[in-house]
Amino acid sequence: MDGHALNDIQATVDADKAHVFHHLFQHAKLHTNDPRIIVEGKGMSVWDQNGREYLDSVSGGVWTVNVGYGRESIANAVRDQLIKINYFAGSVGSIPGAQFAQRLTEKTPGLNRLYYVNSGTEANEKAWKMVRQIAHKHHGGKKWKILYRERDYHGSSLAALAACGQHQRADQYGPFPEGFIPVPHCLEYRAQWDVENYGERAADAIEEVILREGPDTVGALCLEPVTAGGGVIVPPKGYWERVQAICKKYDILLHIDEVVCGMGRTGEWFGYQNYGITPDFVTCAKGVASGYAAIACMLTTDEVFEKFRTDPDDEMSYFRDISTFGGCTAGPAAALENMRIIEDEGLLANTKAMGDYLMSRLHELKEKHKVIGDVRGKGLFCGAELVADRATKEPLAEKLVQSVVASADADGVLIGATSRSFKGMNNTLCFSPALIVDEPKIDRIIDAVDRGLAKLA
Repeated sequence: MDGHALNDIQATVDADKAHVFHHLFQHAKLHTNDPRIIVEGKGMSVWDQNGREYLDSVSGGVWTVNVGYGRESIANAVRDQLIKINYFAGSVGSIPGAQFAQRLTEKTPGLNRLYYVNSGTEANEKAWKMVRQIAHKHHGGKKWKILYRERDYHGSSLAALAACGQHQRADQYGPFPEGFIPVPHCLEYRAQWDVENYGERAADAIEEVILREGPDTVGALCLEPVTAGGGVIVPPKGYWERVQAICKKYDILLHIDEVVCGMGRTGEWFGYQNYGITPDFVTCAKGVASGYAAIACMLTTDEVFEKFRTDPDDEMSYFRDISTFGGCTAGPAAALENMRIIEDEGLLANTKAMGDYLMSRLHELKEKHKVIGDVRGKGLFCGAELVADRATKEPLAEKLVQSVVASADADGVLIGATSRSFKGMNNTLCFSPALIVDEPKIDRIIDAVDRGLAKLA
């Protein structure tokens, strides 16, 4: 980047510093530093205002840009659609809205109805509102409680934080709405029970909560298929089958939050499809359009849908809800092209192959660096938990974990780490490269992490 371009962009940097309230960011850092501004992206690389290139292994920082940067075909699809019609409220339909609903539900047998919103938080809220309305309409006001799992995260609204299994994220935002009840996490590395079949035991703990609360009061169980920001936790063998059976036993709706795992991240279209279960709600966002447009969806079954049109003469009987930007056409237009790319380029198969390679390289790092206590993941969604002592599993200090992230950054590689989730337990490095990643790029990511870990010694 030449000097003239730097001078041109300095005004933008100054405007950002003076006016933009960034997400998840301590602005005290900008007393003596300029903000980083990402000005361009291509494939898996992004460039900042100084012309410095970074290999992005976290898909836009928060697991979003599944098909990589610079996809002209998605941009063109959005442009062409906006010229035709950009928006009308979701009480009517649109061509891309109908087309994407058909295409997506083809990937989710049993889930035939799609409700458009503009964020994962909002998608989860819609499912919970449906649970509450079903309780009033069909269960005499009972079955209104919603269970959530420790370490899971479902969004940033007050209701979503009421269902937040990451205590540090919810700190200072209460009091919260009632009726959101935690169940134990299923991370076997930090086992809560000394048993042979840990997956089934962790699921049985959910049943214990249901019995404690009263099955006639519990309407839904909301879980991530693989826990994301809570430490990249893949449920143990036997877990999901038992969870499904428990929900059926007590007539509890199963809500799978696929905001991170959906659209190929685990090697299947949705994370739950790795486990042979049949949810009643699926919520998705992030990778649905790979960040090229804002879109999120709540998918549900015909059985749930029919509960909202039982009495057309009752003005309170239907789902009386709206999402303003759920009526935007750019989202489904981008999502259609995003889906085509995943299919035509074989990115689900690539995700499985490259996920295996990434996990093998992480295991190599574990053999080399005692500071790695555990590696885990599914597809291109992997984590490495760092510990001060392997025997005691004492978490590595967050400042040291962040020093590995900073070291990789200095090497031109962007990696992630759990943060602001659990005080004293923000110790897992996170990797979620775009589904287009290849072995040389994974090697570059691992080499940067290797150098960062070496500095800890």
